[in-house]
Amino acid sequence: MFDYIKGELVFKGDNSVVVENNGIGYLITTNQRTISLLDDINSAVKIYTKLVHKEDSMTLVGFKQKEDRVIFDVLTSVSGIGTKVALVLLDEFSGSELIDYVITEDYKSISRAKGVGVKLAQKIIIELKGKLTAAKTAKDIITGKIDTGKIPENIISDVQSILISLGYNQNEYTKAIEFAIKNKNASSGEDILKEALSILSNT
Repeated sequence: MFDYIKGELVFKGDNSVVVENNGIGYLITTNQRTISLLDDINSAVKIYTKLVHKEDSMTLVGFKQKEDRVIFDVLTSVSGIGTKVALVLLDEFSGSELIDYVITEDYKSISRAKGVGVKLAQKIIIELKGKLTAAKTAKDIITGKIDTGKIPENIISDVQSILISLGYNQNEYTKAIEFAIKNKNASSGEDILKEALSILSNT
């Protein structure tokens, strides 16, 4: 319903902010990591939002970085992961860190987040790893069209698969991957993914 809200930051709380736009104050639920990235009260801000609609409530969740909203959507697709847990995970880890833990099946790192035990961490990995690599089909992977230099195609296809699963289109991820390799000197799959996500989050 709302892609983002631009306006004046008029309130910063422990887990929420209020952004005023055209005389309307939007109460946005978020986490401490997002709040720490925002400027001072009365500054202009842009918050990427997600409307969470339940039977008895509607909550507007928001993030400073677009990448975090994308990961939030992926996390809440896991059964048993609601808004609160997803926000806790994105408070503890950046989106690229969390994806890396899922791909490498590092449940111990994920379980460091407050309220996330080993069993839930393992469940997150089991459910998300398949989703993040599900796009690896011949029609989706077009590494031959990406200028990757000396980076092996299997590394690029892995990164590309994850970005497709996160909802990015071909034009978006192609430019981000190429920029990550050429301008950021990223060479490993982890580095390329991290830089590509950072680039996409600012577009």
